[in-house]
Amino acid sequence: MPATIPVNSVNYSAPQRQLGLRLLRLREQRGYSQADLARALGLSPSYLNQIERNKRPLTPAVQKKLGEVLGDVSILFDDNEPAALQESLGETLRDLGLADVSATELRALAGNLPQVSRALLDLHRRHLALREHAAALEFQLGEPGVGSTLPAGDQVREFFNRMHNHIPELDELAEQLFAEWGLAPGHVAPRLRQLLADRHGVLVEVAALQAGREKRQYDAGSRTLWLPDYLEPGQQAFQMAVELALRGYLPQIDAVIARAGFSDDARIAQARIGLSNYFAGALVMPYMRFLRASEVSSYDIELLAHQFGVGFEAVCHRLSTLARRSAPGLPFFFIRVDRAGNVSKRHSATDFHFSQVGGSCPLWIVYEAFNQPGRILTQTARMPDGRRHFWLARQVSSGPVGHGRPRKTFAVALGCDLQHADRLVYSLGLDVQSPGNSVSIGPGCRVCPREDCMQRAFTQLPGR
Repeated sequence: MPATIPVNSVNYSAPQRQLGLRLLRLREQRGYSQADLARALGLSPSYLNQIERNKRPLTPAVQKKLGEVLGDVSILFDDNEPAALQESLGETLRDLGLADVSATELRALAGNLPQVSRALLDLHRRHLALREHAAALEFQLGEPGVGSTLPAGDQVREFFNRMHNHIPELDELAEQLFAEWGLAPGHVAPRLRQLLADRHGVLVEVAALQAGREKRQYDAGSRTLWLPDYLEPGQQAFQMAVELALRGYLPQIDAVIARAGFSDDARIAQARIGLSNYFAGALVMPYMRFLRASEVSSYDIELLAHQFGVGFEAVCHRLSTLARRSAPGLPFFFIRVDRAGNVSKRHSATDFHFSQVGGSCPLWIVYEAFNQPGRILTQTARMPDGRRHFWLARQVSSGPVGHGRPRKTFAVALGCDLQHADRLVYSLGLDVQSPGNSVSIGPGCRVCPREDCMQRAFTQLPGR
């Protein structure tokens, strides 16, 4: 006897069970026309048509009859596969910036059109593969234009890379304002708070973290810039400097954006964020003062952080921007990663850039920093083309304090060509010039030619 599903085991409420397209697909798989199945079920063709269009519910009586005619119809009520499809579809749409598609719509798509859903997922996978290949070609050819389809944030990053992470007009403006406002290194926040109030009518309030206020937030009604209380004074000063940049110096920022050639809203918005942050760093750590302090201290990052009242990461980032033609600092490259290998910051004062694809190299010292929090680790590394670099890395964390409160954790790395290593305090006592002390690393498996590497995770992309 054909299998059926107990009628008391399923909820057939029409709003909850959108089964019409599943029934249509099952009917076609079993070789029935709509008229033939309606006749076998004792229904009118128009009634069955309404069921298949989700205009009428699939009642227990009709379901029982379906079991008698078609045999096993459990696939109509199998929610396991649609649930997995729904989750994958949701992740894909969020990745494409379409997070406003409701769970109900996703459930209907996955449940009623699973083959279409799988096709969409396959198209997205192909899209990611093509993006990866395009980025690899960009890395290979050294032509930023090849990656013109990259997301807005990546294109803004490429602009900074083309500028060697140095925006001279904003650096000079910040240095001028530092002197004009009578600021002192490490003690910038009180004066910036006063400037926001006096010039822009904006109050700055520091408060404990509240729901919806995990980051800096501006309340237009009360003209208040809210900052979380876990920020150090230097971090507070940085956020105030960002606000001052956007309120008082947007024409200068937009002039840089126009020169970069960004014209669409997404890239303009991303560029404004990046450039206002650049201005803030340049104001809190003014160029010549910071450069002199760096050279006197042999680029002692923790000492510089203490002198300018900022964090370890902020100093590393600022060191990668010191490319003024008349007074250059050491040409550093700076990168920030999380434990999963995601690169959230990548800046360079030189033409050296790690691959944007294939992940980073697991042999690189930056990942060991997660295993030794609080320590500054060093490494002499050799790239596949023979170039050698000196790297230092450390884990950094930020966020609210207290038991059970989540914090963001990254590892940051600062590197330079090996010829400059002896100018860094971190090379003291190390035989960095010895070839035997170099670790062979690469730019990421997808674009790395080291075929004999024991850590290779992916094959090299074709054409390399």
